[in-house]
Amino acid sequence: MTKFLHRLSIFIYFAIVIVAFAVLAYFGNSYYKLPIEERPFHEYYEVLKPSGLIGHGLGIVGTLLIVIGLFGYMARKRMKIFARVGVLKYWLELHIFLCTLGTIFVLFHTTFKFGGIISVGFWSLVIVWVSGVIGRFLYLEIPRSIEGRELTLNEIQEVKTALDQELSEKYGINFSEIKTSRFSQIRLKLISNHISKKDFQKVYQLIRKERKLVRRIKRLEQVRNLFRYWHIAHLPFALIMLIIMTIHVVVALFFGYKWIF
Repeated sequence: MTKFLHRLSIFIYFAIVIVAFAVLAYFGNSYYKLPIEERPFHEYYEVLKPSGLIGHGLGIVGTLLIVIGLFGYMARKRMKIFARVGVLKYWLELHIFLCTLGTIFVLFHTTFKFGGIISVGFWSLVIVWVSGVIGRFLYLEIPRSIEGRELTLNEIQEVKTALDQELSEKYGINFSEIKTSRFSQIRLKLISNHISKKDFQKVYQLIRKERKLVRRIKRLEQVRNLFRYWHIAHLPFALIMLIIMTIHVVVALFFGYKWIF
């Protein structure tokens, strides 16, 4: 996937989430603001209540999105058969998108009123979502191969060495001399080395890439430790959420709530 297509996909994910939330909030605003005892008298009560046509549908679709996003990403990450199916970073972004959209649908399914075991499940879902967003940024701070495998420190140093060699051999730039310089100073250095203007952008990109890599190397162990602790918040609450979600679905089916089927 090219950089343009990647950015486009992120924009589409973001736009779908924003539009979905805005449409649902606008459509049901007057209903969701009412006290629970007054809601049966609202004109949209029959369709927006948790067992209604739209309310129930949001719960079903939201649950499916979360399950697909969760188990799809887990399969890509842990099962060897899917190891070469797409880049893991893109799967992570799809996982976050599906679970975010699913969480929004589940939120509107509850009509912002929940208690008992359902409240435990919902707040577990919120914790899972928040920790997932944090985990995404921690994940991106750890250098990885194009397949998504975490690189060892030696492999990261090899990448840095390759960047050093490219800057030195092609453009006569010693990174250690300009690593803390401003780009205006670097520009003067490039001009003094008779580097053409068309190569400026490429050199800038190489320097930015190496600076970013140096920063990651310095805090690599700290980020890895944070990533390990992150699982303590993310995985147990994800398990709690799935258990309560399963109980909720089984109970709903037991009492005959079958939506349009």
